[in-house]
Amino acid sequence: MALLKISDFDPDYREAFDGNDVKGMSVYAQGTDEKIGTVSDVLVDEEGNFRYFIVDLGFWIFGKKVLMPVGRSRIDYGADRVYAVGMTREQAENLPEFDENMAVDYDYEERVRGVYRGQPTVEMPLEGAPLDTAATVGTAAPAPRPTYTRDTYDYKYDEDLYNLKEDTNQNLKLYQERLVANKVRRKAGEVSIGKRVETETAQVSIPIEKERVVIERVSPTDAGRTVDPNQVHFGEGEATRVELYEETPEVRKEAFVREEVRVRKEVDQETVQAQETIRREELDIHNEGTVVEGSDRLPNDRLPNDRV
Repeated sequence: MALLKISDFDPDYREAFDGNDVKGMSVYAQGTDEKIGTVSDVLVDEEGNFRYFIVDLGFWIFGKKVLMPVGRSRIDYGADRVYAVGMTREQAENLPEFDENMAVDYDYEERVRGVYRGQPTVEMPLEGAPLDTAATVGTAAPAPRPTYTRDTYDYKYDEDLYNLKEDTNQNLKLYQERLVANKVRRKAGEVSIGKRVETETAQVSIPIEKERVVIERVSPTDAGRTVDPNQVHFGEGEATRVELYEETPEVRKEAFVREEVRVRKEVDQETVQAQETIRREELDIHNEGTVVEGSDRLPNDRLPNDRV
């Protein structure tokens, strides 16, 4: 089975490590707290199962790189460390060297596995001393190894190398998106209210009075009666004056309040519907015939064989 670097298999691999990046974590020997190196990368199989940590044993740019099976490790996110279980720096330096340009094939993996198993392999000689397997698998005698070939080998034959123990397992967080409604106040428009002056020609009717002189000639009742000449005064320049008056229109303008306009704002409330696509991660278990005992699951968690 081909092995891939974790970033090539899943660019979002950090989510499987609680949002942390295991790359760059320091590797220490568990128990002795001796620094062994730094995690350079992670190798996974074609199904995404963790198989090896690529550990750079050098403290500077140039350093030897080796493979450490994930079953021999424990990740401490709080300390930003990866602890190598049952391995010292000296033993790590005796592991087969890993080359970035090499193909990790069955033969190379058998050389690596042989060192961790603590016994030689059939097809390839070992490099370096075997690891301290008693620290990880106990003091009991190891069970007989199954028989396999390069075509029939399965990682389950070395569960202690590739299976994460209960105290070293990784937490896989399932994420789900949800819609968060919020309101943003923005300017929707502007209303300008002002006054302007309009002109028009108005007419008003004004009754006026004018005085005029009316001269009437009438015949007196005693017309033709003889009058004593001595009693009659004839004179020139005698005149009677009559003053005439008339009214002229006088128009003036006055302002008055015609109406009052009140300006105020009112808030209208309405409910709008927003629609967006959200994602949710579901747990996908490939048991391949193995019975999986489920622990407490959240209401939204669903295994592949659950009926809907």
